[in-house]
Amino acid sequence: MFDFCRCRCRCSCRCSCTCSTRRRAGRAWRGGQRPGGRLRWLFSALLLSSGFTGAPVQAMPLISELFYDAVGVDDGQSFVELAGAPGTAIDGMTLEGINGGGGAVTVVIELFGAIPEDGLFVVADHDGDGVSLVLEADQFANFDFQNGPDSVVLRMGEEILDAVGYGEFDLGEVFAGEGAPAPDGPAGTSLARYFADVDSEDNASDFGLLDVPTPGEAQFEAVPEPSSGVLLAAALGGLSLLGRRRSPRP
Repeated sequence: MFDFCRCRCRCSCRCSCTCSTRRRAGRAWRGGQRPGGRLRWLFSALLLSSGFTGAPVQAMPLISELFYDAVGVDDGQSFVELAGAPGTAIDGMTLEGINGGGGAVTVVIELFGAIPEDGLFVVADHDGDGVSLVLEADQFANFDFQNGPDSVVLRMGEEILDAVGYGEFDLGEVFAGEGAPAPDGPAGTSLARYFADVDSEDNASDFGLLDVPTPGEAQFEAVPEPSSGVLLAAALGGLSLLGRRRSPRP
């Protein structure tokens, strides 16, 4: 059996190792590159250069990736990835699976620990023998989220921190996500946020399908560097203030 060391590699021994986490690797989105990705970056750059910084980037943990339907047997392959500020304690939080056909809670996972320095916390399923095939796990539990239409909710007591619903919900079925539901992909695909730390409170807009699940890897919202014009204006403004402070009173 393999041991899972904290630096997120898979080791056959209990020694320490020096591998590093890949948190910003490229992802193979189902159907190609995310539509509007370049335009979103340019729009963000324009907002920042104009002094606006109100992007919906969240500090609290968010559900960033969900893999619930493997090819063949799900045991030991399913996982939920959370994104949050490094060091954020998740003790007392729970992940719940909500059945779309009636709203019953089918899964409850009690979380513990803290978000690691890469900003991603992976909760992986293990089989009856305690074996998991997920290499990037920070916590193991025995769970099985259902195929859509269903929802997964992140809670702290009675407070809902985040929720994602996926699949096509018919009239009378229970959608416990945000906005409109995310797609329910074929077996082997995972559901992931386009940007792990961005939540518009609409699952259909925030999530896409990955052909290859990526536990422990995510794309975060890029923050473009200010333009030279903005830097020059800031510098001139600072010099102006400094000059005013040094001017003697008449």
